[in-house]
Parts: sequence; structure tokens; C-alpha cells
Amino acid sequence: MISGYSLHSLPEWAMQLFRDMVRARLPSNSVTVLALTRCLPYPFGLHGFLYRVGFAGRESDVSVANCLISCYGKCGEVECAREVFDEMCERRRDIVSYNAMVSCYAQNGLADKVLELYDEIRDSGRVRMDAVTLVSVLSACANLGARALGREIERDISGDRSFNSNLFLKNALINMHARCGDLNRACEIFDCMQEKTLVSWTALISGYGAHGHGRKGLELFERMLSNGIKPDGVVMVSVLSACSHSGLTGKGLEYFEKMESGFDIKRGPEHYACAVDLLGRAGHLDKAWELIRSMQIEPDGGVWGALLGACKIHKNVELGRLAFDHLVEIEPTNVGYYVLLSNIYLDAGKLDDVARVRAMMKKRGLKKEPGCSYVELKGKVHLFMADDHSHPLAKSIYQMINKLETLVNNERGGGNKEDGEESEKVVGFHSEKLAIAFGLLSTEAGKEIVVIKNLRVCGDCHVFLKFVSKIVNRKLVVRDASRFHHFEDGACSCNDYW
Repeated sequence: MISGYSLHSLPEWAMQLFRDMVRARLPSNSVTVLALTRCLPYPFGLHGFLYRVGFAGRESDVSVANCLISCYGKCGEVECAREVFDEMCERRRDIVSYNAMVSCYAQNGLADKVLELYDEIRDSGRVRMDAVTLVSVLSACANLGARALGREIERDISGDRSFNSNLFLKNALINMHARCGDLNRACEIFDCMQEKTLVSWTALISGYGAHGHGRKGLELFERMLSNGIKPDGVVMVSVLSACSHSGLTGKGLEYFEKMESGFDIKRGPEHYACAVDLLGRAGHLDKAWELIRSMQIEPDGGVWGALLGACKIHKNVELGRLAFDHLVEIEPTNVGYYVLLSNIYLDAGKLDDVARVRAMMKKRGLKKEPGCSYVELKGKVHLFMADDHSHPLAKSIYQMINKLETLVNNERGGGNKEDGEESEKVVGFHSEKLAIAFGLLSTEAGKEIVVIKNLRVCGDCHVFLKFVSKIVNRKLVVRDASRFHHFEDGACSCNDYW
């Protein structure tokens, strides 16, 4: 009965029946507990009960511990999951235990912890990693831009016949290479695949879009359609995003209109957000606003956030304030929206309004997410925060930045900042500048430098990096929260459209 309730997503009924069992002093076993852990959204009460009766400590019940780790991971309780994992006898942990912990870290955005656990599994030599492990690790490499480690894993996969034909791994490799900046390798893997799933096509279309090759992404989408593969809502997000990042407004709107009539795909909030972004980036703010007003479903944070972002780009204070008012009702603790509105006011010279937004943030205990950038060197990922002095080469890094600043100012004739983001004299040097300077110091001349940043590149840094690419005669690649920027010979692949 408990399993039946679990399968039909009735956790309250399952838990009540379990309480009845306890009161009746009926014995439970791992089958009972597994059924409960699979349906409970929060396993705290059950976990406490298992400890009280000594059930969770039994070495034979590895499956119960594995389920508890998965449950804690799904509800964001990473520390609790790790506690269960650590309390398991090491010799009793199986690959399912490690996969549960890897998935927990991956689901909660802790890519660095995924890689640490991967090293632990590899060094122990006690359990053999399976495809589930490697997919999660490749995803972590994609998030951190750990291209060298991703390539190392790819070599391991290629040397194992059981892995080499695994579609999930091939798709994960396409995604990893595309998100680590190596779009050519992603294309090679895709082209060599004898069997391609919708996920395969989506991964490469998304990669083309992120790198600013929207037209190639659309060509691939049309090729997918001609191969008789029916699109879904996920691939349409990739297609619309590719259009947005490449300025293909008309084509993107054409696909948006065709979704329901041509592809029989119901539009969701995520598709409306893409359409608003398409119109907003192109400066059609009135049309974006009209689209939101005509929506048959309730606009979510993604839709209003797209409008707010467009208002930042085109400095529209009135519409930006309207979008923000809706956003604080939906996501009152999302600090990014407060920062965007503050920057809109800053651009407009409305310093009183800037102070008001910052006071609102302070009152609600919200702090701006710190900018951080990753750069990989010889298989090790180096992390830099804004105004970071913790790196062993910090002194040399700042000397390099000061030298580059002087050269850039000479090239641009002492020009002003590009946008209204806070001056680096106030917030310190932005993290991408530190990462690039470190890369220039630590690699041979002419070598491409790839940096991963968690936030959008500001206008000043964007201009700075264009000039630096020309001065040092290097290709600099920066993946920010929005897309890839390939800086080369004084220009950027985004054509200043991001």
C-alpha cells in the first residue's frame, strides 16, 4: 500500500500508513523505507525516525542511505546529503552512492564539488564509474569551463567500448565542448554520431546560439526538420535564443508564431521570455510590452526579467520600473532584478532612485552576487573574484592590468566608460580582467585564453578586452551569463549585441 501511494504521488497518505505501522509495532524493512523516501519531498522526519530505531545505521541498508542522499539533494539540503554519505561505511558505498552524491552536487550548482568527488572516486579505485557518473562530471566541466579535464574524460570514454557508443555520453560531450568554447570539437562529435536524438540536435543548436552563430544554428534546425525529427519545447528555446543572440529578430518571431500552428508545440512562459528578449534586444520595447499584455498565460519572472534586461540595454526608465514592480511580486528575493533597476537609474542620472533601490535591498537583506571568473590552466581551475588579491600571483596580475589599462587608454584616446555600471574605482577590478591577466602571464604567446564568468560582462570590460586582444595579438574567449564573446584583433564575435 505504501508503494502504491508513493507511485501515485500521495506522500501524506504513505506517511500516515507508515505511522500506523509503527504504532502497531509492525516491523519495517528496506522496501518500506525505499517506498517512503521516493515520495517524500522532505525526508527529515523519516531520517530522524530511522536513526531512533537504528535502521539507518545498518550496513546492509545501503539502498536506504542512497535514497536519503537523493532526497536531500532534490530538496537542496546538500550538507544533510553529505552527512548521510560520510556516515556510510566506505567499503559499503557502491557506485549508486557516489552517483547520488554527484547528482546532489550537480543539482545544486556545486560543479567544483562534483569534480572533487570525481577525483575521489578515481583515486580510490574501489568502484567503477558508469555512464551516469560521467554525464554528471561532464556537466560540471561544462559549468566550470574545465576543458582540459573534459578532454581527459573524453579520452577515457573513447578507450572503453561500453562507453563509446553511449548516446547520453555523446550528448554530454557535445554540450561540454560547446560550453567550454570548443565548438569545432562539438561539431565533430555530432557529425560522427551514427544515431542522433533530439537532445543531440538541441545541444549543438544551443551551442551555435551561445557562440553567436545563429544562422548556423537555424540551418542545423532546418536540417533536423528535414530528417523527420519533430521539435519539442526545449529545442525551440534553443532556436529562439540563437536568433536573439544573433540579432535575427524577424526569423525568431517567425519560428515563435509557427510553434503552435506548424509544430504543434504549446507556447510556455520560457518561449514568451525568448520572444520578449528578441524584441527587446532589437529595441522594439513597445512591441515586447504588447506581447506580454496579449499573453494567454500568466507572465513569469523570466518574461518580466527579459523586459527589464531590454530596458537596461535601451535605457528605458519607465518601462523598466513597471517590469521591476511585477518582478518583486513574483521573485522578491532575486537580487539581480534590483541591480538591473539600480543600473537603469544610474544610466539616467537618477541618483536618488539608485539610493532608494539600494536601501530596499539593504532592508530585505539582499546582497549583490559577487562577480567571479574561472580560467583553467594545466588541468587546474583558477577562481578570481572582483578585486581579488588572494592569488599567489596577485602582485604580477595587478601590474599586468595596470600596464594594459595604460596601453588601452592610449589606444582609445582616454575615452569614457561605455555604460553606467559602477566604476571599478568603486567596486574594484572586475574578475574577468584578473582572469585574463593571469592567463596572459601563465601561457605562451599566441595561446587562446578561455574565461568563464558567472555574471554578464559589463560594457567597460567588453571594450577593454577588445583592445587587449588587439594589443597582445591573442584570441580571448569569455563566456558570461548570457553568451560567448570571442575577442580577436580588436573586435568581438557578438558585434556588441549581447
